Amino acid sequence: MKPRLLVMREIDHHFLDYLSNYFETDYQPSFSREQFLTSLESAQAILNYGIKIDEELIQHAPRLKLVSNISVGYDNFDIAAMKKAGIIGTHTPNVLNDCVVDLTFGLMLNTSRRISELASTIKRKKWIIKDDVNYYGLDVHHKKLGIIGLGRIGEELARRAKLGFSMDVSYYNRRKKSELENENILWKPLDQLLEESDFVVLLTPLTEETRNLMNASKFEKMKKTAIFINMSRGATVDEKALYNALKNHDIYAAASDVFVHEPINNDNPLLELDNFTATPHIGSATQETRNAMTKLAIENTIEVLINGKMQNVVPELQMLLK
Repeated sequence: MKPRLLVMREIDHHFLDYLSNYFETDYQPSFSREQFLTSLESAQAILNYGIKIDEELIQHAPRLKLVSNISVGYDNFDIAAMKKAGIIGTHTPNVLNDCVVDLTFGLMLNTSRRISELASTIKRKKWIIKDDVNYYGLDVHHKKLGIIGLGRIGEELARRAKLGFSMDVSYYNRRKKSELENENILWKPLDQLLEESDFVVLLTPLTEETRNLMNASKFEKMKKTAIFINMSRGATVDEKALYNALKNHDIYAAASDVFVHEPINNDNPLLELDNFTATPHIGSATQETRNAMTKLAIENTIEVLINGKMQNVVPELQMLLK
C-alpha cells in the first residue's frame, strides 16, 4: 500500500502525476482548518510551504513521518516537537540561490538609485527638470559590501558583487571560510563590517541567537551613507530600530523582502518612508525557481520516506535516520 502524502501547496499537475507513482496523494492547495486537521489524521508525509509544524499540528497527525518543505528555510519547524515525535524534516537548498541573489541586487540598485521613489515621482506628475540634484542617488559599483551570514546564497552574492560590480566584499559568519581568502572575500568582526560597509546584506537564518540581531546599536555603527538589505527573516531585525534609523537619516536607505508579520501590517510605519523599499517575500518567486524547488522537495520525499536516504534532511533532525 502506498504511503499517504498531503500536498498543501498548489503545484503543477505533472508533479501530481509523478507523485501518484509513489504515493496516495491528498491534494489540498486551498483548505479549511477542519479539512486540514481531518487530512492530517491519515497523512504519513506532508509536502509543505510555510505551515508551522508544531506540537498542536503533530497531535493531529499520529502517522506523520516526514515534512518536506518547499523552501530552504525551516524556521516553521518546531525542531524539539518533531524530534520528540520522530518526524523528519527536509528542505530545498541550492536551487534558489541565483534567484534570491537576483532580487538582492535588484533591491540594492533600487535603494541606491532611488528607482521606485523616483518612478513614483514621474507617475504623480512631479518631475521637475531643475530639481535634478534632488534626484541624485548613490553608486553601487566599487563600493564595500558586507554580508552577514555567508551560506550558499551569501557566497553567490559575494562572487557576483566582485565580478559584476567590482565591489570590495567582506562577511561576518560564525565560521571563517578560509577557502574564500584566495578570492579576496574576507571575514571581519561584525562591528567592523558594519562600520566599514556601504551596503549591508543580512542573510542569516532565524535562530534565537539571530533574533533582533540588527537592533538600534547595530544601526548606529553603520555609515550615514550606508544601505541595509534584509533577505533573511523578518524577526532578525528590530523593525522599530530600523524605522528610527531611516527616519533620523542615521543610514541612507533600506529594503526588506521579509517582515515580522507577513503580510506586513498596513499601519507599519516603515511603509511611510521614501527611503524604504518593501517586497512581499518574493526571494524565490519565479516560475522556474519554484518548479525547481518543488521538484527537489518531491525528490527529498521519495528518497527519505521510500528509500531511507539522507537527502536534504535538516541537520537538527538527521539523527532520526541514523
